[in-house]
Amino acid sequence: MQASGLRHRSVIRPASSLTCRSSRTRPIQGRRWRVNPILAVLAAVVVVIIAAVVARLLGLVVVHDYERGLRYSRGRLMGLLDPGAYISFRAISEIRVFDVRPTFVTIDGQDVLTGDGVNLRVSLVARYLVGDPAAAVAGDQDYRRALYIVLQLGLREALVGRTADELLATRGQLGATVMERAAGSLARLGVELLSVDVRDLMLPAELKRAFAGVVAARKDGEIALERARGETAALRNLANAGRMLEDNPGLVQLRLLQEIGGSTGNTVVIGLPDGAGTTRNRRAGPSEPTATAKDGRTRRP
Repeated sequence: MQASGLRHRSVIRPASSLTCRSSRTRPIQGRRWRVNPILAVLAAVVVVIIAAVVARLLGLVVVHDYERGLRYSRGRLMGLLDPGAYISFRAISEIRVFDVRPTFVTIDGQDVLTGDGVNLRVSLVARYLVGDPAAAVAGDQDYRRALYIVLQLGLREALVGRTADELLATRGQLGATVMERAAGSLARLGVELLSVDVRDLMLPAELKRAFAGVVAARKDGEIALERARGETAALRNLANAGRMLEDNPGLVQLRLLQEIGGSTGNTVVIGLPDGAGTTRNRRAGPSEPTATAKDGRTRRP
């Protein structure tokens, strides 16, 4: 009997057909894992372009401890930035960095006419710092040039009406006067003055020679005065010595003994004041009688 329904039939294929199928599928599997070099180069180029565009549009700004930053967005000031790292979108924003450390500025020699008609040349050295960067940017187009001009004007105002002698005598106070006159105008620009000093105060050649002559004459007078004082003291000492010898004739003998004791030769020169011998004879009493010989020599009996 034959069973009803479909009968499962196993199909046996030859080994040659299986070998052909396996040989066909191997190349297909190898092509799946192969990378196309053209596509790899295109992908690398796209990545580089995207990175360049991002770097062009975005900027990294680092504000150090001695700096302050100003952030602008669409041309408007947004605020002051403290030290740190900031990213800005360059298309619509900007960050400007200011150095707020103290620094020096030199005002070159300025020719100024004093109150007595003397032409002086004065130069200054000023130390300042930017205390308000926003005011320094908004207050003037170039705050450094404004600082230079304000100090120049302050120097001229400080010298007006003063004579050359007054300026030479008060040279140390001139810097403080210039600082007082310029500090108010610079504060509105966000600049803080720390100190102002006079570096050079140059006189004309004729005035230099005149001052040198005055100093030389003053020194000559001092030398002559000291010489006169020395001579007066010497004369006073001689007068005192003369009065002492006149009152005490015995001092002459003591002086004579000192000279003889300290001398090394056979000749001793003694200087006696006038009247020393007369005073001695007058105090000693009447002198002994003397006789005069025929040869002119005086002999005692």
